[in-house]
Amino acid sequence: MFRNGDRESGHLTKLTIPWGVRQDEHAYTFRVYCPKAVSTDLVLFYNYRQQNGQHHPMDKMEDGSWQLELPGRHAGKYYAFHVVHNTHEPMLIQPPALIADPWATQVTTVNHYQQHPRCRIPEPDTFDWEGDTFVIPAEQRDLVIYEVHIKDMTAHSSSGARASGTYLGFIEKNITGGIAHLKRLGVNAVELLPVQKFAGFEPPYKQKTPEGVNNNWNPYSRNYWGYMTSFFFAPETMYASDGSSKAGEVTGNPQTAARELKQMVKELHREGITVIMDVVYNHVSHYDQNPLKYLDRQEFFRTDVNGSHTSQSGCGNDLRTESPHIRELIISSVKWWMQEFHIDGFRFDLANLIDRQTIAEIRREAQKINPNVLLIAEPWGGGYDPTAFSGYGWSAWNDQIRNGVKGIDPIHTPGFIFGKWHFESSRESLENYIRGTLLHESNGRFHHQEHALNYLESHDGYTLGDFIRIALDHGKKDTVYQDKSPLIALNEQEMKCARLAALYLLTAQGIPMINSGQEWGRSKWIAPGNDRDSDTGKLDHNSYEKDNETNYLDFSEIEANAGLFEYYSNLIRLRKDNPQMRLAEPHEIRFLPFQDALHLSFEIHSQKQPGQRMLVSLNGNPVVQHTVTLPEGQWEQIADATDIFPDNPRTISGDEVVVPATSGIILRQRLS
Repeated sequence: MFRNGDRESGHLTKLTIPWGVRQDEHAYTFRVYCPKAVSTDLVLFYNYRQQNGQHHPMDKMEDGSWQLELPGRHAGKYYAFHVVHNTHEPMLIQPPALIADPWATQVTTVNHYQQHPRCRIPEPDTFDWEGDTFVIPAEQRDLVIYEVHIKDMTAHSSSGARASGTYLGFIEKNITGGIAHLKRLGVNAVELLPVQKFAGFEPPYKQKTPEGVNNNWNPYSRNYWGYMTSFFFAPETMYASDGSSKAGEVTGNPQTAARELKQMVKELHREGITVIMDVVYNHVSHYDQNPLKYLDRQEFFRTDVNGSHTSQSGCGNDLRTESPHIRELIISSVKWWMQEFHIDGFRFDLANLIDRQTIAEIRREAQKINPNVLLIAEPWGGGYDPTAFSGYGWSAWNDQIRNGVKGIDPIHTPGFIFGKWHFESSRESLENYIRGTLLHESNGRFHHQEHALNYLESHDGYTLGDFIRIALDHGKKDTVYQDKSPLIALNEQEMKCARLAALYLLTAQGIPMINSGQEWGRSKWIAPGNDRDSDTGKLDHNSYEKDNETNYLDFSEIEANAGLFEYYSNLIRLRKDNPQMRLAEPHEIRFLPFQDALHLSFEIHSQKQPGQRMLVSLNGNPVVQHTVTLPEGQWEQIADATDIFPDNPRTISGDEVVVPATSGIILRQRLS
């Protein structure tokens, strides 16, 4: 592992946030950007529940900001702003009595769609990092990423966690879930669904709110995944040990959340696990009292000719990232999470909605802190351009390998593992995905292999297991199951497809990512309990709103598909132990002649492991087995359709080997 940073002091150089609240020797300075306001007051409270606070008028500065220096000791108190706009400005939204600070690092809310946020003035940080800093391989292609939601990892009783669904539960010792599962599987990186403070509740279902919102789309009135960011510098308090997800309750203590998130990162780093955060900078939470909307909507958001929010994000609003203030907010936020929480990398939601200058500056500023920082784009949103991100030195989610191997729709566009062709794919593109999905080749997208973030399943869409179930039996898409038991164990053909998918993913050049539960073919069955959900009992393809067992990881299910779990685990170890499986140059991968376009066989002869060639053969044909004529030399088999066995290889006699239908094998050259 590559570690860098200030190991002597035990922490990285602290970032001074230019806005919000800043403590000096004898006073606190508060600063907020609200250029069109008539007046702005700081309102100070002794606690979150206090109704009437103490008003302190702020001074307007030449740059449009409002500022106040307040002598005394105020750490632990709460604050908000009282802003008054000119009523003749039609494009400004008149704010409620109090609005929060968008630059706040600690925020308390209640579990309500408006959140009613107030900001807490933090005490000086005393967390002991014990010398921890960034943990990330010098070669990023050494990563195997596991995408996971904090709560999912320990919320189910099968995890064995006492502090279930929390930051601390994630790192409990001697349990089945959490960090113990990551170690058992062998991954060396986690990509966490959003942990920036988000709006976890949406308006009540089919009840018009006083603001005129009628939620007719979300029968759960929740935003469980967290893709509605409210505060870009504050950790989510729902996952703190004193957090709550019950309606009407305080969501949790922000000081506790910050301390426990740091503890989680430190423990993951101690186990050599890279920590990547999923961040949302293309839009903000839409139905709560988001301060940016009240401070200056036109300055901070993209609007149409009528002054209404644009919504290319599909979430009701789009941030105007080209605004100097929003650009500063985004870049400062990235730096804050790196320096304050030792985050190793970021996955940017709908990153194509972020303007290119901001994209470039994010990389430049982040690399000043950690030259090896991992920046991952979801390269769509108002367009699609993974190649541009690669040009800026970013990695990106590689939907091309996903579409070619699995397909987009299990009924209409299944892919290679089913013996089908996704409409964009070809034999040549399937070969290029193996080499790294490189430009100037079929369906190529990336300048460099390490920019291809390869995945077949993510939080979005059906799980890979359910995609396979439906692709092989279309009736399963709309079948209502009374319980989950018929969906847990994969049948023989489903298991073949799942293993072939794993073999393709983990032998392709780039950075592989698997989603939580993919390693045992998890099914997302819509659990009962909400009479308003007409899809209860079906397979779920968009579980963003469900804080229940639809999403929680049931580790007892692994037993039903133990062979698949072991297949993934052993493949991960094989990839980590053999540099040529992840670090081969494109010219070091040679594809063998073929008679069936659905049969891919390639030899890897890499200088990363000179003297020992490897051969991989992947047969996507569901009915025909194929014979491979081996290159010259002595070969031994280390993987087949059911097992990975590098420590007990099988000697190949003769110059041919058979690859059964819907399966794959791995051979290596025998060393004399």
